[in-house]
Amino acid sequence: MPRRARQIGVEDERSDARERALILLYEAESKSIAPSDVVDAQVLTPDELTRTLVEGVQSHGREIDDLIAAHAKGWTLQRMPTIDRNVLRIGTFELLGRPDVPIAVVIDEAVELAKRFSTDDSGKFVNGVLSTIAPKVRAPR
Repeated sequence: MPRRARQIGVEDERSDARERALILLYEAESKSIAPSDVVDAQVLTPDELTRTLVEGVQSHGREIDDLIAAHAKGWTLQRMPTIDRNVLRIGTFELLGRPDVPIAVVIDEAVELAKRFSTDDSGKFVNGVLSTIAPKVRAPR
């Protein structure tokens, strides 16, 4: 069971799917292969949300990376830690392509992933970038 689920005592399938998507995107980038190829190579077929996130990041990659680059003041995509870059890609895709998920949830989930898997400052960095992207791509509820 993922660490977050153990902390709160209840498994959150959506948070787990985001974590799996992050791992798959990280693997794809590390191996310089398409994320869909990593998904297809899995022994167990990833759940629907994991596939949606990975495929969404892949299919909207240019738009997502352009948004991140435009709003990450003082940072290039290449200079960011790989985990941060992929957490931002997932969060940006969710802001663009999953209007049913509230902005606050998208940002909170991304910040939690960054805190768990990246540097000490990654949570703040991810929060700042996604908070500046959000009002540009989606009206608040």
